[in-house]
Amino acid sequence: MTAAIAVTSLLTGTLATCATSPSINTTSGLIIGHSAANRSEVTEFLGIRYAKAPVGDLRFAPPERYLAPEGTVYEASNWAPDCLSNKPPVSSFPNFSEPSGLHVWKNFAAQNGNPSSEDCLMLNIWTKSPTTSANKPVLIWFHGGREYPSIFIRTSLTVVGFTIPGPHSPFYNGQYLSAAEDVVVVTPNYRLGIFGFSGAPGLPQNAALRDHRSVVEWTRDNIAGFGGDPSRITIFGQSAGGASVDYYSFAWKDEPIVAGLISHSGTSLSFNPNSQEYAQRIFFNVSQAVGCGGPDDDSDTVVNCVRQANSSAILAAAAKVPALPTIALAQATFHPTVDDELVFGNYQTLAENGSFSETPYLLGNADFEAGWYKLSAWAARVNLTEPQWDLYNQRAFTCPTGSSAQYRVARGVPTWRYRYHGDWDNLRLYNSTAGLGARGSGAYHGSDVEMVFGTGQDVSGVPNSADEDAVSVYMMGAWAAFARDPVQGLAEYGWPSYETSRETLVELALENNLQPVFVDPQVYDAACPIVNDPSPGQGAF
Repeated sequence: MTAAIAVTSLLTGTLATCATSPSINTTSGLIIGHSAANRSEVTEFLGIRYAKAPVGDLRFAPPERYLAPEGTVYEASNWAPDCLSNKPPVSSFPNFSEPSGLHVWKNFAAQNGNPSSEDCLMLNIWTKSPTTSANKPVLIWFHGGREYPSIFIRTSLTVVGFTIPGPHSPFYNGQYLSAAEDVVVVTPNYRLGIFGFSGAPGLPQNAALRDHRSVVEWTRDNIAGFGGDPSRITIFGQSAGGASVDYYSFAWKDEPIVAGLISHSGTSLSFNPNSQEYAQRIFFNVSQAVGCGGPDDDSDTVVNCVRQANSSAILAAAAKVPALPTIALAQATFHPTVDDELVFGNYQTLAENGSFSETPYLLGNADFEAGWYKLSAWAARVNLTEPQWDLYNQRAFTCPTGSSAQYRVARGVPTWRYRYHGDWDNLRLYNSTAGLGARGSGAYHGSDVEMVFGTGQDVSGVPNSADEDAVSVYMMGAWAAFARDPVQGLAEYGWPSYETSRETLVELALENNLQPVFVDPQVYDAACPIVNDPSPGQGAF
């Protein structure tokens, strides 16, 4: 990149191109991109800072917007470090399917050796180039926080939702979706575990969810330079990320900014958030462990001390905080906390009253989410029967998804609901003979993600089948159709708007077939309780 082009870009605020290294002027400086590795028509921008480093006095605090000094030029060619988290050992499960079950698990569980740092509030962008128009739909991905199958789950180490790093993962590489559908894909880091949900007294809670809002605001202000339309931003996420998408619609109902919402396998009804009392209690558990005092000491002094403590010591202490008892698997300790600002304790009542942004919503879940969690149970020596696993799947995923969809429809919100069934040879975790019951891993938790991102082969290291590729292309098309026009896009794609009493639930990859099947939601929802109760599925987030 020449100095002349860099100066021109700073002055004009437009995209300049030097060979395959476009540069874009943003509030984070002049950002220089490069061609994506496997889709040369797509330009990739990695590690763009959107907020100041959340360290020292900014640890546990809401994110502060980063504004680059004048003249800043950034070569966006390296991934940002993952946000800090606790990582248990690689699973010792002996019966992963060949040839790629363990490989898929490692990628899904972020066992990839990526560096990590508390200074991690950065994002990545993929867009077809060159372009000078600002009319592409934009998709912002909130990554999930899957549960690790670890022998420590029931003892000293609880690592579950809102704790797993991303988006430096082969699952979430945006180059294929951007290339196939000419959309702009944004994947941000956000704070995890105690750093994102500290419970620290006297501070605003849920810093991680505030990170999400900061990403949306940064995207609104800067995405036109990347060819994106700031009036057509859709946020989408899976698991903890899917719940975060729904949380966002309640927290920012009067000023959503975004035009569309997509939740994979998680809504506001999928699990119970922490109470403030419990969140503070476990914060003090950590503060005492790192020598900063506890609940009987001045809280400001304690918090200030923990803000200066070694981050590794904080992680080690947080890992030893015992989880609350659950019916099934252990639940994350440091996760969303009721503050009546971003997170609420009565989502069913709020939903019944329509206290959410009336933003079009696409939501769904996999057919056998428990196929992933069975590995966690095996590692923790938890033995659940097949009916118990069916209940787990129902209460953590099927019922919350159905209820969240129903409440949108009652308010006239354009809504679509899917259920994913794909079970592909290269993505299968284990077979039915693996000692985890009569079923194999099936359409497990997260198995729809690589279909939407087009990353199945990258995730598994094994080529996709032709049918698998076709389903992935179809699903990328559906998600992009929604992002282009959240009100009518999926109707034009051939999907019926969701209704609870008609054949409007879209079954995807049923028996690995390309053509969708439309069924009555009651096929899956008939057993759901009138009052949402996710407790039999606790530990899924």
